Amino acid sequence: MIDSTVTIQTAFNPALASPETREEAPDQPIEIHPFDAPLGAEVIGLDLSKPLSQADFARIHRAHLDHHVLVFRDQRITPDEQVAFSKRFGPLQIHVLHQFGLAGHPEVLIVSNIVEHGKPIGLGDAGHFWHSDLSYKERPSLGSLLHAQELPATGGDTLFANQHLAWDTLPAHLRNAVEGRVAEHTYLAKYAELQRRSPWRPNLSAEQVAQVKPVTHPVVRTHPETKRRALFVSEHFTTRVIGLPEDESRALLAELFAHSTRPEFVYRHQWRERDMVFWDNRSVMHLAAGTPDDQRRKLYRTTIEGDAPF
Repeated sequence: MIDSTVTIQTAFNPALASPETREEAPDQPIEIHPFDAPLGAEVIGLDLSKPLSQADFARIHRAHLDHHVLVFRDQRITPDEQVAFSKRFGPLQIHVLHQFGLAGHPEVLIVSNIVEHGKPIGLGDAGHFWHSDLSYKERPSLGSLLHAQELPATGGDTLFANQHLAWDTLPAHLRNAVEGRVAEHTYLAKYAELQRRSPWRPNLSAEQVAQVKPVTHPVVRTHPETKRRALFVSEHFTTRVIGLPEDESRALLAELFAHSTRPEFVYRHQWRERDMVFWDNRSVMHLAAGTPDDQRRKLYRTTIEGDAPF
């Protein structure tokens, strides 16, 4: 297995601390246990319902950069507490499908296959294709946090692929082909296909379509904090490489999509009750493995705004 851990010396920024942590919240007995996988670590001893000290927040921040996916077990937190913790890392983004926002908490997207009174309560096919959240925005997501509310007895896993490793192992001919290139990302790339497959994709209003105009980003982005390079294309949102004929663009993207999700880059998360998972959208892509139609699944997602990729 390739070791993807990078030690990052990050200076804690007091401006990111919430008011209560600028006082003197006690440290919690946190331990970071890396997974035997190409990415990911479990954070043990952390209770997100309690205020975090500056030192504890700095440790979580650093671990997130080092391991790209953090798992916090048995988090008995409210949506308010999830929002508050998420905001420590930056402003939150509201999903274009605002109708699936949690009542009273527009920053919380309900990810669920549950149908009540003939209507879906959340986005049931979220993650059907490999992607990085909100790569179709000018300022894509820094990271996302997903908190389990109701889990199926079988299925429902989430897969994460390390895009730093994808870049590090990219064959020379592909490196040469993508160096300096930019690609188009659009939310609508697979929307009609998903609408045909499931009941969870409503028709978009003109205002919603205006929120998701196509954007361009580097095919290979540099992480703004660690300075590591990563592939930044996905089968869900990336439609073409700018400046290439359509057939060449299609062929190049097919090679990149296949390489970026090779099994040796992937961690598969098997959810447990009240898990909170926090991943770095600048470093990984993710995929929902699927849930049987007869089993209920509901999670709450918050999404942190990031920087314009470079």
